[in-house]
Amino acid sequence: MSTWMHRVSGVVVDTSVWIDFLAGRPAAALEDALAQGLVILPPVVVAELISGARRSRDRAAIVELVRELPVHDTPLDHWVRVGDLRRELLSKGVSVSTPDAHVAQCALDRAAILLSHDEVFVRIARFSRLELRRAALGR
Repeated sequence: MSTWMHRVSGVVVDTSVWIDFLAGRPAAALEDALAQGLVILPPVVVAELISGARRSRDRAAIVELVRELPVHDTPLDHWVRVGDLRRELLSKGVSVSTPDAHVAQCALDRAAILLSHDEVFVRIARFSRLELRRAALGR
């Protein structure tokens, strides 16, 4: 297990990391988090993965995988915090999409680490309490 994982309450995993993992590319941090039962799925990541499945069997494999993992609850107050995060970032000159703000807010809600290699989350982390772990690119 990676040393950074000893102190975390959970690991929210962004779509970019799942894409590498599902394509069979190295994803050691995700594999460690899965082995430790730390992975948390933002609902939008489920939708992004399903919508990106090119074949029925890929879709079925994704559905089987995500059914085994906890999905972050997103009541109304979560979406209010997503809007507040976007508004706060915009006031600092950082524009992010609602889906990216949602993924970041899932991690913030849980005091969890966000695992991603998307640059947008570096900008979000710079102006928020988001704790980001950059996944090694398996490409």
